[in-house]
Amino acid sequence: MTEYGLIGEKLGHSFSKEIHEQVAEYTYNLIELNSEEFHEFMCNASFKGINVTIPYKRQVIKYLDRMSHVASDIGAVNCVKNIDGKLFGHNTDFDGLMALIEHAGIDVSGKKALVLGTGGTSETAMAVLKNMGAYNIIRVSRTGRDKAVSYEDAASLHSDARIIVNTTPCGMYPNVDAQAVNLDSFPLAEGVIDVVYNPIRTKLVSQALEKGIKAEGGLYMLVAQAVKASEFFLSTRFNDDVTEKIFKGILARKTNIVLTGMPASGKSTIGKILAKKTGRELFDTDALIVEKAGMTITDIFKKYGEEHFRNLESEVIKEVSLKSGVIIATGGGAVLKKENIDALKQNGKIFFRNRSVEKLVPTGDRPTASTKEQIMKRYEERYPIYMKTCDYVVREQDSLEKAAAEILEAL
Repeated sequence: MTEYGLIGEKLGHSFSKEIHEQVAEYTYNLIELNSEEFHEFMCNASFKGINVTIPYKRQVIKYLDRMSHVASDIGAVNCVKNIDGKLFGHNTDFDGLMALIEHAGIDVSGKKALVLGTGGTSETAMAVLKNMGAYNIIRVSRTGRDKAVSYEDAASLHSDARIIVNTTPCGMYPNVDAQAVNLDSFPLAEGVIDVVYNPIRTKLVSQALEKGIKAEGGLYMLVAQAVKASEFFLSTRFNDDVTEKIFKGILARKTNIVLTGMPASGKSTIGKILAKKTGRELFDTDALIVEKAGMTITDIFKKYGEEHFRNLESEVIKEVSLKSGVIIATGGGAVLKKENIDALKQNGKIFFRNRSVEKLVPTGDRPTASTKEQIMKRYEERYPIYMKTCDYVVREQDSLEKAAAEILEAL
C-alpha cells in the first residue's frame, strides 16, 4: 500500500518527495502511471493521500465520492484523501498559486491578465486571479478554442496585458529552451508567473527579469501547495513559517553554484573546496571540453581555432546547466556568450571570483592568457561582463578557503 505520494505521467523532474518528507513524518512516493495504470490505481484506492499532477487533475474527478468547494469551482483536483474507503478531492494549487503571486510581490488587482494554457492548472490560475481582483482575465491556447484566444491573437489584441501566468509545461525540464510567449509582444507587462519549477528560472522568467519585470518560477507554489496538501491529508495545521523555511532550504540545495572569473583566478580550486565542504558534485567546463574533444584546449585552439572551442564550450555549458545542486567552474571566456549566461542562470547563481589582475599568473596552457600582456587585455575586455552577469562578487583576494566560505554564506 502506498500511504502518501504523487501520481502523474512523468515525474522524473519532481521535487515533491523531498518537500513532503520535510513537511511531515511520512514516506512520500513518486508514482508514474500511464492511463491504464492510472485507472487501476484509482479503482484500487490503496492509499491514504495522494497528490495528482499532469495529466490527471481533471480525469481523477470521476473516481471521487466528493470534492471540496474549491476543487469543484475550479474543476480540477490536485490531492485526494482516502477516508474509510471514500475518496475526497481537494485543490491546494489555489493556495499555492496565490502564495506565489504574493511572494513575487505582484499586484494583480484591476489589471488585465493572460493565462497561458487550458489544463487543470489554468482553471486554478483563472480562479486565483479573479479572487485577487484582476479585472479582465483571458485564457490563451494554441488552438484558440473553448473560450480561449490563440497566441497570435493574444499578441495582437491583448498586448496591453499587465499580468502573464504560464500554466503550460512549456520550458519545463528537459525542454528548457521552449518559451510560451515572447515578452517583447507585451510592453506593458509588470508581472510574470511561471508555474514551472524545474528549471528554477525558465526562459520566460529570465526574459521578464532582464526587462525589469517582477517574475518568479513555480518552486514557491510547489512548496506552499505541498504544505497545504499535507495539512489536508493529516487534518492538521502547520506554523505559518513552514513554507518559507522549506522553500529557502530547497532553493539553496537545488541552486547550482556557478564560478566565473579570469584564468588563474582560482575557480577550479575553489570548486574543489566547495565540493568537499558540501558533498556537491563538481563540474569543470574546461575539463569537460577536453573530454568531449579528446584533446587539450591548446590543441583545440591550434587545430580548429577559438570559434570551434567556444561552440564546444556552449554545448558543455548547456548540458551541465540542466543539473541542479551542483558546482560549475567555468572557463574564463564562458561569459562572452549570452546563451551561456542564460543557461547557467536557469538553475544557478553566478559567483564572480574578482581577483586582482596583478595576482593573476599567466601559464602556457591558457591560449588566450599565456602572457601578462594577454591577461591584462582579457581582464579589460571581460571585467565589465563579469560584473554585469554575476549575482555575487567574491571579494576575498588571497585565501581560497575563505573565498569558498564567503560563497557558502552568500548562498
